[in-house]
Amino acid sequence: MPKMLNKKPKKNSPEVWLRGPIEGIPDLLQPAAHALLQSSEEIAKYLDGFPEQLLWQKTSGRATVGFHLLHITGVLDRMMTYARGKKLSEEQFEFLNNEEKAVTHMSSKKLIVAFEQKVSEALQYFTSLNESELTEARHVGRKKLPSTVIGLLFHAAEHSQRHVGQLLVTVSVLRNTDGRFEN
Repeated sequence: MPKMLNKKPKKNSPEVWLRGPIEGIPDLLQPAAHALLQSSEEIAKYLDGFPEQLLWQKTSGRATVGFHLLHITGVLDRMMTYARGKKLSEEQFEFLNNEEKAVTHMSSKKLIVAFEQKVSEALQYFTSLNESELTEARHVGRKKLPSTVIGLLFHAAEHSQRHVGQLLVTVSVLRNTDGRFEN
């Protein structure tokens, strides 16, 4: 298991990509691994003290904080499945179909832990790959759209970062100017 996972960053640490290579991860996958770990750290930071009652609250017509957490976990899971050359399971399709529904029984802690678990699984998968495998063709979805192993892994990482940014904006909109949250 890569050593950087589950390691709490020191206060004022540089971003993950500036902390050096992650042991066991192929060089070409370092940026994707760094982005996933950065996503994990930022989610924990942005949701520190976030009120549970706001997790599934829409604001400004945008997706909820809970949706972003659920969605990035699902996307990461699906991209890893495709990268392995497999088709999605019925459970994965069910997860996908339920992402947009407010799943109010899921807490932010449960959603964060689920994402961190998927990041851990992804990094473990990264360690199993040889760089020669990264350009192998893979297919996405029922339409079998073309991609590669590295394309899927890069997409999983950049997609996570994109939704973390959206999550930050949503959390920020829910904050009052004095730093407290709206009710």
